[in-house]
Amino acid sequence: MSEISQLQPNKHGDVRTEEMLLNMGPQHPSTHGVFRVVIKTDGEIVTDAESHIGYLHRCFEKICENVNYTMATPYTDRLDYLMAMGNNLGYAMSVERLMDVEIPERAQYIRVIVTELSRIASHLLAIGTYGMDIGAITPFLYCFRDREKVLTILETICGQRLNYNYVRIGGVAYDVDDSMLKMTAEFCDYFLPRVMEYNDLLTYNGIFIERTANVGILDAEQAIDFGCTGPVLRGSGIKRDLRKDVPYSLYDRFDFDVPVGSGEAGTIGDCFDRYMVRMREMIESVKIIRQAMDQIENGPFKTDKIKARPMPQKGDDYTAVENARGELGFYLISDGSDTAFRLKCRSPAFSNVSVLHELCRGAMVADVVAIIGSLDIVMGEIDR
Repeated sequence: MSEISQLQPNKHGDVRTEEMLLNMGPQHPSTHGVFRVVIKTDGEIVTDAESHIGYLHRCFEKICENVNYTMATPYTDRLDYLMAMGNNLGYAMSVERLMDVEIPERAQYIRVIVTELSRIASHLLAIGTYGMDIGAITPFLYCFRDREKVLTILETICGQRLNYNYVRIGGVAYDVDDSMLKMTAEFCDYFLPRVMEYNDLLTYNGIFIERTANVGILDAEQAIDFGCTGPVLRGSGIKRDLRKDVPYSLYDRFDFDVPVGSGEAGTIGDCFDRYMVRMREMIESVKIIRQAMDQIENGPFKTDKIKARPMPQKGDDYTAVENARGELGFYLISDGSDTAFRLKCRSPAFSNVSVLHELCRGAMVADVVAIIGSLDIVMGEIDR
């Protein structure tokens, strides 16, 4: 009788409710890594969400201060392991800037090609797993089918499919040949029609739109306040991309657009917009790759001015690159030895996930899965 009475309306006419704490993770298929979210709910409505990280801590920064600069390169692969080429590039550029060396043009073009291929592979995984989070299995299989083609190209270059250790201080580990460039050109021709296929399967599927439009709305002011970058920031309508705004490597030579959220299916800055930014960025990456392959010329693939154990001059430098999840930065302090005095890594996923509690408040419990997936976090980078 007492249990029934608890459900009776109170004097204000409202049904009595009780707050509940739910653990999502740390090992949960929808948290995209070893990540725990404590959700406070009032019925089906989320009143708060508290993020817990640190389950995957690997001491990256401290390791880099105890091994020489060349030995530290493989550890950068393990940060955002879905776009390891971008990690290699950011770290290598940081050391090179302190050494004040010029990188051969061929090496620069190769770096751009492999980095943009990695961006496509990363976004394919993000889109495929996001569809599966929502309940669509077929797009996941299609995305992984095409991601395998990218990994095969990268494997042809350096023998690895995930942690490449390919972009090195002073250039790249190995040169590319005409057969690799031909494989890349064939992939670009193959891939563009596949994007339309993803749109038919997932993007404009009514159920997918219902699950993502007007869900997890992040306005531009909030995105800036929390230090969000990459597709999360651009999904909120802010046209910020380091490849355009602070060009590095050879990106100022290429013609490409920076997609931003437009509120196409709902409100600017919702889950759908963040998804669409990644979808459109893959098309822009194909544009960049094609231009790079048209412009690349023969020449050395690494400089001969850097020894096996680089020793940058004393000083400090902050170098940032536009990775798949946003601004990946390395703040490096050199004391003139062959080992970094201090290395600090600026993780884009760490800043992006910090806004999760704001996006979850007022959402349904089922929407939390859609919101986490739209942030596209990688715990290896967050728990660096």
